[in-house]
Amino acid sequence: MRITDLVWCGLACVSCAAYADGPADRRPTDPVTVTSVSGPASAPLPVEALLTTTRILGVAHSNDGSKLAYTSTASGRLNLWIMNVDGSGAQQLVTNNDRQMSAHFTRDDRAVVYSQDRGGNEYYDIYVVPAAGGEPRNLTNTPDVSETVDEFSPDGKLLAVSIKQKTTPSTDLAVMQWPGGTIRQLTHESDPKASWREDAWSPDGRFLYATRSIGIDDAQIYRVDVTTGATEPLLEHTGKQLITVADVSHDGRTLLITSNAKGGYENAALLDVATRKLRWVTDTQWSANGVAFTPDGGTAVILLNADGRISTRFVDLKTLHASERGVPAGLNVPAASPTPFLPDGSMLLSHEDSSHPQELYRLAADNALTQITHNANETLQHIVLPRSQLVTYRSFDGLLISAFVWVPFNLKRDGTAAAVVMPHGGPTGQTTDAFNGRAELLASRGFVVITPNVRGSTGYGMEFQNANVKDLGGADLKDEIAGVEFLKATGLIDPKRVGIWGGSYGGYMTLMAIGKTPAVWSAAVDEYGILNWLSMLEHEDPRLQEYEKSLLGDPVKDRAAYEASSPLRYIRNETAPLLVLQGDNDIRVPREEAEQVVSILKGEGRTVDAVYYPEEGHGFVKREHQRDELTRSVAWLQQYLQSAQ
Repeated sequence: MRITDLVWCGLACVSCAAYADGPADRRPTDPVTVTSVSGPASAPLPVEALLTTTRILGVAHSNDGSKLAYTSTASGRLNLWIMNVDGSGAQQLVTNNDRQMSAHFTRDDRAVVYSQDRGGNEYYDIYVVPAAGGEPRNLTNTPDVSETVDEFSPDGKLLAVSIKQKTTPSTDLAVMQWPGGTIRQLTHESDPKASWREDAWSPDGRFLYATRSIGIDDAQIYRVDVTTGATEPLLEHTGKQLITVADVSHDGRTLLITSNAKGGYENAALLDVATRKLRWVTDTQWSANGVAFTPDGGTAVILLNADGRISTRFVDLKTLHASERGVPAGLNVPAASPTPFLPDGSMLLSHEDSSHPQELYRLAADNALTQITHNANETLQHIVLPRSQLVTYRSFDGLLISAFVWVPFNLKRDGTAAAVVMPHGGPTGQTTDAFNGRAELLASRGFVVITPNVRGSTGYGMEFQNANVKDLGGADLKDEIAGVEFLKATGLIDPKRVGIWGGSYGGYMTLMAIGKTPAVWSAAVDEYGILNWLSMLEHEDPRLQEYEKSLLGDPVKDRAAYEASSPLRYIRNETAPLLVLQGDNDIRVPREEAEQVVSILKGEGRTVDAVYYPEEGHGFVKREHQRDELTRSVAWLQQYLQSAQ
């Protein structure tokens, strides 16, 4: 028996039997086991039901535990709201077209501090607004510097802040004097590949624990003196490792950290600050990330990502006994800052699954679970939607690829259904078993949907994550196509009715797919996808330039890799009707990328349409734009995949 079994399964972990011990223990899925549930016919999910289902993020609780501040979509914008901890009395604090993020209460709970950008451009200022309501004040007002709120010191006199100059790639740490507003920068990064991130305050307020990341596969943790700015590395390592701090014990002696030192797989551990000795809390080849210590310090809260299915585990630090404390299966994530625990010891938890949207819950010390929010639109509260099915298949070279599949109800195995592949963004990202409104929109209209986690995805170890470096749109595209072959083998789909719909790197993969393998695809939707990595490098934010270089190498020495990985080389081969959707203020994938695609294909006389959304960045957050995006995309796929004979 492996140590993994002892930690996660052999000690009464309720649901571990549902998972393999790690990526290597998966087995290919028999395509015939992918089934359609029989039952009463269901109506198509209305787009409006998704748009009027409130999504909340960035939850922070007041110091007295009575209030929650959060970003909400209830107004059709990503605006700041506040409510009582039991979910009552929801009130919009900020009414603005721009998005508010990273809310934190001041020490006296009289005000909420937050970050806000301009027109989706991701350059943030720091604002404050009275918790009882009132006029927000911009405390920084620096259009060429992005300042984001991190966390107040234990005494509330300092606010940790992340700072990034518009013209530089690195993010640095700073502290803002409260309530005076003076900002003092602590780190001054000179390596363009490196950036700093605040993780936690020491209990005495003397230090910040922080992560200095270099590229996408190396990170070190530091203790930063907030008076002098002196930085002290805490866990030296050779080679490349990713290490971050999750929490600090109440006595300040122990850090709960996450490290991938065990073969490139993320695990949680305890670090003694004085001796620098490490004690592992988990040993798994899935992703086990530290989150927080419980208020009594005897338990570590761990987030386990097993093949895209995410659960919260409570690990007794004496016995390493792990429990889910009776929380129902689904995607369960601790959901508040600076700690998920309220003063009474209860914990705030976000819960959703593949066919039910996110809601907030409160898990009491006695394990009683109480739902706080009721955000689902009335239609979503009553409609029955297909659940995802987790599958594993072999790609062209035998590598195992995991994916989630949605199959419409009452679908016959007669090879006539249309199918859509949804590649995720990143590429260092992962599709998890969360509520997927786009997949449900399509599945409820008769489409089979597959969302592969191809090589380059996170969640399967560092070797897998790096498997597409300098080969973007190469083997990872073949992994997407192997997903199409898997769907063909189910006997459910028509090979002539296959489409692809993705955003960001998923949009890039869409363009690469229809250019390199045109015979596979009959329709496509590209949202803010990359056409030319070299032109991207000229126009994107400096931090993202460094990210691109970490994936493709030096643009001079490795120019061949940039050119071979750019859809620009292949796009004139496409035959699939293409819809292009783009935000005007996108600093990640600038508008020029979309304009190039449209210009080339119109010049070739191809079927292409494009929409550019004003005051939108990387992803569309204004409700009227989301309505147009989803309605237009679904109609496009229906027209060219379901109406075509």
